[in-house]
Amino acid sequence: MTAIRIEKVAGMLTVQDIGRPGHLAQGLSRGGAMDRLALIEAAALLGADRPLAAIEMAGAGAHLSVAAPMRIALTGAPMTAMLDDAPLRWHASHLVQPDQTLRIGSAQAGVYGYVTPAGGLRTPLWLDSRAAHLNIGIGRMLNAGDRLDCGDDPAPQGASRIVEPEARFQGGELRVTDGPQTALFDDDVLEAFFSTGFTRGSRANRQGIQLDTDSRFTSNHAAGLASDMIGPGDLQMTGDGLPFVLMAECQTMGGYPRIGRIVPADLPRMAQAPAGSTLRFRRLTWPEADAAFRTEADTLREVAARCRNLIRDPATIPDLLSYQLIGGVTAGRELEAGR
Repeated sequence: MTAIRIEKVAGMLTVQDIGRPGHLAQGLSRGGAMDRLALIEAAALLGADRPLAAIEMAGAGAHLSVAAPMRIALTGAPMTAMLDDAPLRWHASHLVQPDQTLRIGSAQAGVYGYVTPAGGLRTPLWLDSRAAHLNIGIGRMLNAGDRLDCGDDPAPQGASRIVEPEARFQGGELRVTDGPQTALFDDDVLEAFFSTGFTRGSRANRQGIQLDTDSRFTSNHAAGLASDMIGPGDLQMTGDGLPFVLMAECQTMGGYPRIGRIVPADLPRMAQAPAGSTLRFRRLTWPEADAAFRTEADTLREVAARCRNLIRDPATIPDLLSYQLIGGVTAGRELEAGR
């Protein structure tokens, strides 16, 4: 077993995976990565058959080193990244050597970036997950000096890969299905809601995200509403008539009326919307929602099919003259390995 060492921290770092589904009855929400698609993209880049535990970085990154040669994937919100003095492509996998330092800077778009080691993080399991759940005190934020155990890279000489990510880092349209309380809102309120542009507010964390607009959306039929189960994607209408989107670490019970639910495939776009970005909602029929559904396994296969080998620009290779450039043909493994 090898490890990643955190040398310096700039953003809010936690260990995240796909979370702990199936524990609502015990009052535990799923938790896990805010952008689950980023973990799937990392798995595709690294040739894994399922999402791996990763370091989630909110807003800014960290300086990292490794204890053994290791491929890592950089996914989610694009951030500046340097391996020693060489810039690295985001949404790609790279080989890191023990004598190198990976320096990850601020997010250039979106909010949550991810570093995933090819062997996955091997931090302690709790209820079959390694994910920190800060809202209820499971795990903690990572600090400089932390050493995170990792599984061995199953293919450290594997080619570096790159993928064009699904665009989701500047806000945009979110698809919504009706929920059990949508009918509490009058038709004119629903029509106004789905024709309004919202701004992602400044109040946001792993529990939920507030949206702003000049209009208000209230129900005259929600008085005395009993609390019931809620979950990620629910659009709660708070007392002042503004929506609050529940996210990965949301509570499991709530009493505010919900106007609908963002479909799971669009939650990464909601999570990655930066403060001030514009968001709109589109109401789906149930057949449309069914047609949009993909399992995580389906999504992984689709993303893996889009990955390709990463070919470096010769201008970024500091020891270019050490390569065979004239006398013959090489297999290209040197470039694929990110030398």
